[in-house]
Amino acid sequence: MIGNLRAGLVAVLATGSIAACDGMGAGGAPAAASSDEGYRRVVNVEVERLEPRGFTRVIRLPGVAMAMRDVVISAEEAGILRRIVREKGRPVRAGQTILQFDDAILRAQVQAATAQAEYAREVWERTKRLYEQDSIGSELGYYEAQYNAEQARGNLTALEERLARTTVAAPISGVLDDRLVEIGAMVSPGTPVARIVQTDTIRITAGAPERYALALPVGARASVSFDALGDEVYEGEVTYVGAVVDPESRTFPIELDLPNPGGVIKSGMIAEISVVQEEIADALVVPQQALVAMEEGYVVFVVEGAGDDARAEARTVEVAVSQGNDIVVGSGVNSGDLLVVVGQQGLTGGDRVRVVSSSGDAEEGGE
Repeated sequence: MIGNLRAGLVAVLATGSIAACDGMGAGGAPAAASSDEGYRRVVNVEVERLEPRGFTRVIRLPGVAMAMRDVVISAEEAGILRRIVREKGRPVRAGQTILQFDDAILRAQVQAATAQAEYAREVWERTKRLYEQDSIGSELGYYEAQYNAEQARGNLTALEERLARTTVAAPISGVLDDRLVEIGAMVSPGTPVARIVQTDTIRITAGAPERYALALPVGARASVSFDALGDEVYEGEVTYVGAVVDPESRTFPIELDLPNPGGVIKSGMIAEISVVQEEIADALVVPQQALVAMEEGYVVFVVEGAGDDARAEARTVEVAVSQGNDIVVGSGVNSGDLLVVVGQQGLTGGDRVRVVSSSGDAEEGGE
């Protein structure tokens, strides 16, 4: 038993000696205490180099494309449609005949009224000459002949106007978008017979929330795109801003006019409007995910040093303006900084970092 105890004591002393040797430096001096720095973790991060760039803040609104002018033509005279001069889908000029209604009765009435007016005029001229030069006839007969001549002329003018209305002409230049009657149809005054749209210029209408009342002046630059037209972007400007806010939607109307050569933009298409609200020529823009919320505000992390000396440094930043995922910072970072964009969550200032991916001219750090 004593032999076993002695053997155990020897083992304990040997272990202590080894531990003592580990704690000694060169020449038997005590080793320096290990720093926490030597055991600090290394965090893999992705970075991008900050460079000034242009930044545009826009207001995005849904809108609808409308024809610049959209006119429904109605019959002004009752009658039967006898002839279609211009088919739908064809371009028309202002004043060009589109439809022709039956005018036989009115032509006969105009012919009779013309003869009546001519006869009344001759009677009036003869009566006037006799009365004024030879004092023949009465004053009553004089005025009655004058009245009959004027009345006959008035009746003729009215019938000529009615006859002209049997021909339906285009009031504007554009495209005959639809014809609403067929040959042989009997129409009454006021019956819609055709529709003309003018689309060489297209009007975009939208309702803007009232909070943008000061940000949407007439003349503001805007771009417009349409899902139906792919990636094509059309440039224009705000031409009209309404003065009244709708009490239900709390929006006010705005309009933009866009050139539409070839009629590619169709009336009724859904549009996405981007109105320029603010432009900054040289801005330091960081992605939203790079921001880390702290009690004192927002911070970002930048990489200082390289290789084994690469460390994360926390910077408090001032957020100026934002647009989508882009944040313009007013202070806290500088041009050329290596901004941590992935891996920043959980970082603390002074953490060792390893750059595993970079964009721009950013250089990779090491362990």
